[in-house]
Amino acid sequence: MAFFNKLDSIMREDPGKRGLIPSLPANPVAELNEALEGAQRVILLTGFPIRLADNSYIGETDGPLGTANIAAAFEKLGVEILPLTDEEGFKPFAAALKAVGCQTAPVLVPTDNTHEFIRHQLDEFNPTHVITLERPGKAQDGHYHNMRGLVIDDMLADTTIIIEEAKKRGVTTISVGDGGNEIGMGALSDAIEANVPHGEEICARECAQVPVVSGVSNWWGWGISALLSLKHGQNLLSDDELEMKMINEVVAAGSVDGCTKENVTTVDNLAMEVHLDILNKVRAALAEEMG
Repeated sequence: MAFFNKLDSIMREDPGKRGLIPSLPANPVAELNEALEGAQRVILLTGFPIRLADNSYIGETDGPLGTANIAAAFEKLGVEILPLTDEEGFKPFAAALKAVGCQTAPVLVPTDNTHEFIRHQLDEFNPTHVITLERPGKAQDGHYHNMRGLVIDDMLADTTIIIEEAKKRGVTTISVGDGGNEIGMGALSDAIEANVPHGEEICARECAQVPVVSGVSNWWGWGISALLSLKHGQNLLSDDELEMKMINEVVAAGSVDGCTKENVTTVDNLAMEVHLDILNKVRAALAEEMG
């Protein structure tokens, strides 16, 4: 389908020169589209911690925005959602969900007994799908790493088992990343280890059934919303005004740019104009496809 190719091309733009995108084959957009079928109850997990100069940490701006867009699209379709994040990303994610108009607030993942919590949520909520977006994954050494290869275990709840536990229950798993150290990216390990700085060290070991990448992880919030729009015959995408409202609220909640560590309205050291250009390309492609 021509739209799938267009969407993949847009998602694979790499203004930040992250290095992963050019080394990968096309995103499996048709597979992703098929995987979204039958979504009734969806767990959404995000939150990537950034350590600040005073040794405190907070969630970055990449993650909550894209995940909130997916949450809003599902809510509009009447799909139940369970947004999850841990303490460092809770306020930014809550702000993003509220700004985008979601009725569902995030649930806090505890630092203690996290595995029991994850299993309980899977059993109690009984999801059809688990979608992770810009959430750290555990590397082969058993630790979580940032893009510089530093261990960040102390900064987050250990949620990595959600992929395998979901698979055990027959739940569809979809993961989004842009650097290779995000949960679910293990299926792309050859390219990540060969082409990303510190790739062998940071590459996540968990393998989502459908891993997709983009120049910035947030963008797949629009990509998935566009696929859902086509599937259900209604435009579920946000617009420039709403995106600016979201980023302003997320920054007001303390979130920082993951590259610069600054509390400003940028994502991965890219101005919002760059991101809005991607959104408008997705909107144009969707409008052309929907006629």
